[in-house]
Amino acid sequence: MVVPAIARLVALVAVIASAAIAVDAAVGATGNGRTAATATATTIPGSPGSGVPAPPALGIKHRLTEASATRIFLEDAKVASWLKRYPKDPQTAATFKDGSWTVNVWSGAAGEISTGKVDDALAVTTEAWTGPQVAWTMARGQRGAFGGQKINSTPVWVAFCVIFLLGLVDWRRPFSVRTLDLLALLSFSVSLFAFNKGDVLMSAPLVYPPFLWLLLRCFWIGARDRPSKGNVVWPVWLLLAATVFLAGFRVGLNVRDSNVIDVGYSGVIGADRIWNGQSPYAHFPVERTRKACGPADANGEIRDRIQTNGRCESANERGDTYGPVAYEAYIPGYLLFGWSGKWDSLPSVHFTSIVWDLLALVALGLVGRRLGGPKLGATLAFAWAAWPFTQYASSSNTNDMIGPALLTLGFLFYTSSFQRGVFSALAGWTKFGSLLLLPLWAGYPEARAFRGRMAFICGALFATGLAFFVLLLEPSPFHAARVFVDRTVIWQSGRDSPFSIWDYRQYHAKGLPDLHRVQYLLEAILLAGAVALGRWPRRRSPLRLAAFSAVLLVGFEMVLTHWYYPYLVWMYPFVAITLLIPRPPSPTDPDDGPSAEAPPPVATDAVSAPG
Repeated sequence: MVVPAIARLVALVAVIASAAIAVDAAVGATGNGRTAATATATTIPGSPGSGVPAPPALGIKHRLTEASATRIFLEDAKVASWLKRYPKDPQTAATFKDGSWTVNVWSGAAGEISTGKVDDALAVTTEAWTGPQVAWTMARGQRGAFGGQKINSTPVWVAFCVIFLLGLVDWRRPFSVRTLDLLALLSFSVSLFAFNKGDVLMSAPLVYPPFLWLLLRCFWIGARDRPSKGNVVWPVWLLLAATVFLAGFRVGLNVRDSNVIDVGYSGVIGADRIWNGQSPYAHFPVERTRKACGPADANGEIRDRIQTNGRCESANERGDTYGPVAYEAYIPGYLLFGWSGKWDSLPSVHFTSIVWDLLALVALGLVGRRLGGPKLGATLAFAWAAWPFTQYASSSNTNDMIGPALLTLGFLFYTSSFQRGVFSALAGWTKFGSLLLLPLWAGYPEARAFRGRMAFICGALFATGLAFFVLLLEPSPFHAARVFVDRTVIWQSGRDSPFSIWDYRQYHAKGLPDLHRVQYLLEAILLAGAVALGRWPRRRSPLRLAAFSAVLLVGFEMVLTHWYYPYLVWMYPFVAITLLIPRPPSPTDPDDGPSAEAPPPVATDAVSAPG
């Protein structure tokens, strides 16, 4: 089953991560680890001679009336521009508290379409939220709320991008398709920039052009079963040195300047529940009417509540929406660092993020070494370490690196059907998109080989049994299974979100298209493609396996209603393998001069279909 080398690898990575966390267990730079929403305020004029009315006289409760506060808010340029998308004369309400008016605006079926604050003394709008920003504080442009300040700072982000290009561009052919591939991988940064500015209606559409490029490129390479031209020009030692430096820098960045969003926080809660003999599903801490046991956050919300277990815990009611492996993976960190019950610095979550980040890096390097020797191994490890979005996921301390690391480990053992089944199922029961790969991975190297397919199925079933042992912790496993489906698949499939182009219908706004039918069509095509890849192509090489895995994972991300930037790491290992495997030079190709370094041939354990 799992090779002893993997056990040694996991132990080494765990030691490195433990040492990093121990240096700064409090993770001082992260504060309390929360991503509590803080509103972006409009600049308030207040200097003498600015024309702003003077504050009210002492003893007067408020200067403005509800009508005047509402009028000032509706005249704000941002609010007025958004309201043009709706019928005239929307419903409004304004309430006064602590020197400012909170104004709310509704329009028919769209519900609340704008909200904000008006300063009573200065008679100016200080906050204005419209459309997606009303219900989603994460759509309000809070730089650093996800990942911390450092990874979101321009110098650090640009440095990652420059190092990524310097290391991976084929400088003998800088104007090649390979360079376009690398630029496409970095172009998600444009969307992230718009997101950090609070413009989600701009950021969401910007991810689809690079997604489409990567999907078509990987499909083209997989269909032809032929790598693209290009190779890195740097020696192995330099790539490895850069990778080691970047890995250390990434660990330090996570420990010293990152935060834990609700996704990572859910991991340690689930680990706590499992270790204490409960299924994580429907047992997460909630607010509801539970007794408060902590202070209010910046929005006046009290998350700390006395739970049914008698403990004061920070609420995360919908955190039980992932597969069981997404919680089991946090058990080692939980045992090492514990959990106070609060959404504090959460060193166990930082530890887990670092471990899976390093595992993915090392596993990708080992895959490259197996496929193309030391040069490709160093190239792929460097590609993981230098791509800024892998660090963005690490600094956000989400669970998104667990699945890619497991899939990469499964790909490392691509010649073993049983081990492919084990790792692909474990990845699928982390976040469910990886389940799309099961038909494809079951048919390597011969799609219709019965023995290999049965070994794969046995491995997948074995891993599934290991993952779902948590349901046996409940008095009725069958009831626990129903709860699992309700809290995960059903809730996720009905989820609203403004972070893709597919759910604009919810805003009923002029100029925003309803693309649900297009989404349903693309989802059907994706499912049909996943099934078809179980039978076609009949013979497949490692390159084809990687390329079509990338196609399915990119396609899955493209049709998601709720999508976010840490999800990019799901598809990245197989996109990197597909695009960075070099094509051996051909003596008949005039572009392949005799000075070009000939890379070793890609490892092949199957007969490739003619390209």
